[in-house]
Amino acid sequence: MLIAHWALLPYAAILVAAIVEGEIAYIAAAALVARGQLHFLGVLAAGIIGAAIGDQAYFYVFRGRLPRWVARYPALERKAAPLFGRVRRHEAFMVLLIRFAPGFRIALAAACAWVDVRPLKFSILNLLSAFVWATVLLLLVGWYGPTYLAQYGLGGWKGALLVGLGVLGFFRVLAWYERPAMERPDPAEPSTSTLARNRP
Repeated sequence: MLIAHWALLPYAAILVAAIVEGEIAYIAAAALVARGQLHFLGVLAAGIIGAAIGDQAYFYVFRGRLPRWVARYPALERKAAPLFGRVRRHEAFMVLLIRFAPGFRIALAAACAWVDVRPLKFSILNLLSAFVWATVLLLLVGWYGPTYLAQYGLGGWKGALLVGLGVLGFFRVLAWYERPAMERPDPAEPSTSTLARNRP
């Protein structure tokens, strides 16, 4: 019984890491899958559940509270207006994007709370996004990458590590690109005052 509990500890750690941080710990776990030290399904389940909990915790914490708090800081409200407008216009896409927007996840979850995305809609779409995120990373780092790189002498954990570093680099570039794109005003979006006035 004690041995079984010890065996579950790495997966519990992956779950907690996915809640708090995101890619780095999960990619490390995927590399351990490639090395045969962790089970594919255990890592996948821990990644999906942890990622979904992490995103949805911010959404539910901010619901109902954020508008009153932001209203105290007009400068912050003006700065956030483009993001609020984009989320209002593209709710489903923005919820799905959260898992693939490193460095912007809390802001997107908060924006979804601000524009009153329906909780059930947010939870289902975010769970789907977490599933795709965890599956794609695990397949790339733990399976396809090392298998492909084996022909160059970089199979197993070495290939997993190399692919993992590549994926992390990709997410950093993505974060660098997404931030100005999210903050850039869209002429089609309503002004800050209109957003506040029309908020349900």
